[in-house]
Amino acid sequence: MIAGRFAAGADPVKRGQILDGAKRVFMKMGYDAASMNDVTREAGVSKGTIYVYFQSKEELFAALIERAKGLFAESIRELLAQSPEPIEGLRRFGHAFARQIFDSEMIPAMRILLGVVDRMPTLCQRFFAGSPTNARSVLKNYLDKHVEAGVFYIDDTSLAASQFIELTAGSFFKGSLFNDYEQRPSDDEIARVIESGLAVFLAAYGRRDRTI
Repeated sequence: MIAGRFAAGADPVKRGQILDGAKRVFMKMGYDAASMNDVTREAGVSKGTIYVYFQSKEELFAALIERAKGLFAESIRELLAQSPEPIEGLRRFGHAFARQIFDSEMIPAMRILLGVVDRMPTLCQRFFAGSPTNARSVLKNYLDKHVEAGVFYIDDTSLAASQFIELTAGSFFKGSLFNDYEQRPSDDEIARVIESGLAVFLAAYGRRDRTI
């Protein structure tokens, strides 16, 4: 950045503008039907500008995935940082994950990913990659902290994080992905599933002198 100006391809506002336009296009048209020209029109940028920031449609879609993962992971990180009591932290995590499934564009994006998984396996791998921008990694770090404090007894916190997500949100994720719900589960039903999953998790990994 020189004299208040960003180098080519480095303006975060312009990059965000392109990603916002791309998100609307992909959600409306799907991956295969969408084109870079569609994105330029929706984002209100020139064709030359979009290629300064993203060299291909695949790179653009991958950036959308990373941004969505990063925003969710950061919100989870803040939520857990505000939850020093570990049981309540896990409970809040479960509810946040359920809201992400039911109240965001996570499921439509996953359906788009599934449509291209055979042709672009690395793109789908990036969605599930264990990185700082993955909610599972954030949960693993939270478990590590409380294992060290003696709250949990866990040999493999990465596996335990995956297990907790499966116990509390796995059925919601699969049901939503494959359109198995006629309507969104009630808040009471979501809470019931999360509390059940939390109880199973604590039975396996929690101190025996603690209760929910």
